[in-house]
Amino acid sequence: MKQGIYKIIQNVPLTDNVMLMKLAGDTEGVACGQFINIKLDGLYLRRPISVCDCEDGVITIIYKVVGKGTKQMQDMKEGDLDVLTGLGNGYNTSVSGDNPLLLGGGVGVPPLYMLAKKLIAEGKKVSVVLGFNTKSEVFYEDEFRALGATVTVTTADGSYGTKGFVTDAMGDIDYSYFYTCGPEPMLKAIYNVSKTSGQLSFEERMGCGFGACMGCSCKTLYGNKRICKDGPVLVKEEIIWEK
Repeated sequence: MKQGIYKIIQNVPLTDNVMLMKLAGDTEGVACGQFINIKLDGLYLRRPISVCDCEDGVITIIYKVVGKGTKQMQDMKEGDLDVLTGLGNGYNTSVSGDNPLLLGGGVGVPPLYMLAKKLIAEGKKVSVVLGFNTKSEVFYEDEFRALGATVTVTTADGSYGTKGFVTDAMGDIDYSYFYTCGPEPMLKAIYNVSKTSGQLSFEERMGCGFGACMGCSCKTLYGNKRICKDGPVLVKEEIIWEK
């Protein structure tokens, strides 16, 4: 974990309530699947946001405007932010096999972009399924294609791409391993229908973001783990779903 001051160099909308922000600063050691924790004026807790991309001294994040903190971020056009980086365990690409499948739902899509870049750089044939509620919410489809990934988009209402959820597209894809990030109901559905092992990135309310407060602990086959430090990525075989 590192703490530093990062300069906002871009903060623009991708959809009606999803924003892209670029932060210039120290990017050494930031890995795919990790997150950053942003300090905001007047708010006690930092805001954890997954890393979408990281290169050439710039961290890219994509966030949904859902509360006071992200609304405050939305209105920022310039200035500096106090940021913790290198948080969480990130994805392990060494076990992916030759044709991994990446599945993202909503704002679970961003961390898969940096992961796709890494897998493709390793010579893997990457398939990506992006899930949204409706056409107006779709983002980053073209960016994944530009990397060289095969991309399928699903929408729950059928207004764009394949009608249904990301799991409805899985049966048509031959994959050696899967990676996913998104809301827990989506993760559980993927867990239930997946035919291989995989890694699932969980979203959880966090206090400190680096494992000290124990506020985001969850049960696994190997004991309690802290989503912010031992996760957010868990391997399929260790997950215990709460009833």
